[in-house]
Amino acid sequence: MGCSTAGEISGAQVLDDTLVATAIHFESSSIKISCEDISCVADSMDVGRRLAGSLDKEGLVHAFVLSDGLTVNGSALVEGMLKELPANVTITGGLSGDKDRFQETLVFCNGRPEKNKVTILGLYGDKLKVGYGSFGGWDPFGPERLVTRSDGNILYELDGKSCLGLYKTYLGDHAKGLPATALLFPLSIRSAKRPSRLVRTILSVNEDDQSMIFAGDIPEGSYAQFMKANFNRLIDGAMEAAKMSCSSMNNVPAQLAVLISCVGRKMVLKQRIEEEVESVQEILGEQTVLSGFYSYGEISPSSIGGTCELHNQTMTITTFTED
Repeated sequence: MGCSTAGEISGAQVLDDTLVATAIHFESSSIKISCEDISCVADSMDVGRRLAGSLDKEGLVHAFVLSDGLTVNGSALVEGMLKELPANVTITGGLSGDKDRFQETLVFCNGRPEKNKVTILGLYGDKLKVGYGSFGGWDPFGPERLVTRSDGNILYELDGKSCLGLYKTYLGDHAKGLPATALLFPLSIRSAKRPSRLVRTILSVNEDDQSMIFAGDIPEGSYAQFMKANFNRLIDGAMEAAKMSCSSMNNVPAQLAVLISCVGRKMVLKQRIEEEVESVQEILGEQTVLSGFYSYGEISPSSIGGTCELHNQTMTITTFTED
């Protein structure tokens, strides 16, 4: 299984225009893989339910997911999977990428890479330990704004004003490069139901109705705030994700770590991008094999024992080891 990317991770290196392959041998654990087509964003929850429903539940420890990065609402996809999986089964993964072009993403599952595809890998075995960690590191700026009009992952208005118009005001000259340049200024979302913040990044814009399409839901009645990069905090965020993944495995050394980081972080850090991967290696240790990619969205619980969610602009780490 695999996908197209916005950059590849191999060891402590960050690469472009390469193929990174990781072969895994389990001594006592087993796997099951399944995939589904997704024809439109509205199908995201149903696809999530069908994928999770295809897995045998007995002995299931973890589900790892790779999804099309454009024709999907990542929040609804995750919600659908959660409806079908036992509460003790964790989910991690990410949305495939296409550099900063946002034109076409590909996923493969026992076959050729294809558009509009989502795949899930179920991992089974009582000797398998799986850890996870996810952290951002972006700083909020400007006022909080009320989401006054949205539909799922489509945002129309903030404080009764065109969200695209507001973004263009903040971006200035960067507005010419939309949607890619909006990765430098994601939105953080909070609501009464979820006081902790989620970060949302932009997949595309619609000039006709002045809307913006995000990788996950932007609920009406929630509050949104612009965010900007802080170089050191982004790198520190990668370290925090690594520490969380260690804690979630009770500090048992990981044999493999799959790193899924956001394309927005790569665009901001530029030539410093390898520093975030090096910081993960520093925490996990040289014995841990690192592999991964830069994505359009990351899937993980945001805290140990927390509910799985779609994230943007984070470093998300899944660690594996067998006793």
